[in-house]
Amino acid sequence: MILNTPVRHPLWAGKAGWCFRPLDADRMHESAQLLLGEHDFSSFRSSQCQAASPIRTMTQATVEREGTFVILRFSANAFLHHMIRNLVGELVYLGQGKTTLEHFKAVIKAKDRTVAAPTYAAGGLYLTGVDYPPNCLKYRNNRTSCRF
Repeated sequence: MILNTPVRHPLWAGKAGWCFRPLDADRMHESAQLLLGEHDFSSFRSSQCQAASPIRTMTQATVEREGTFVILRFSANAFLHHMIRNLVGELVYLGQGKTTLEHFKAVIKAKDRTVAAPTYAAGGLYLTGVDYPPNCLKYRNNRTSCRF
């Protein structure tokens, strides 16, 4: 979640991201819809990412304004290291009018982290739930493992 006010509120420090420039949440939401489905998210993975594959399936990508906050929600089968922070950085640039939808499309297609916006600060990033396949993590005589 991002506090979108001209002045940073001290009680939200570390609990919410902050952007003093007005954000166009509708434009951000429209752009985020391009992330739905299976994609190579190499443009949004950290150089320290140890995942075997950058392919992920995004099932939810929403951006909504709630008062002075812009709330971003993402669901996927798995995430790469810093993937969401990197996506938020790009979406904030879009919301500020610094980039265009065409640029966002080009960033996704490039599969190159160096063409994307900077990593957004971690304040306001929350893991709100984890869903596992029905037979995943069942314990009996031997452990069941999951592959994503």
